[in-house]
Amino acid sequence: MKAIWNGVVIAESDHTVVVEGNHYFPMAAIKPEYFKASQHTTTCGWKGLANYYSIHVDGQDNLNAAWIYKTPLKAAENIANHVAFWKGVQVSA
Repeated sequence: MKAIWNGVVIAESDHTVVVEGNHYFPMAAIKPEYFKASQHTTTCGWKGLANYYSIHVDGQDNLNAAWIYKTPLKAAENIANHVAFWKGVQVSA
């Protein structure tokens, strides 16, 4: 699977975890030069606290376009330290 934004591959992995239709990429699969930690967080009732990243590619920012559950609740342990995307990031095989 590949995650692409602004024409650039920002993450790539043969081993994603699909939850609620989202592909979660292992943290090691992202290209860190495109990611900056955000202060934004959300909480899911069964997954726990999500922390966000903004994506920066070729001078353009996509704020809070990636999220991670660093220490998810027990029901979502399989996505610990995995990153998922939205806000126009294309995820495909």
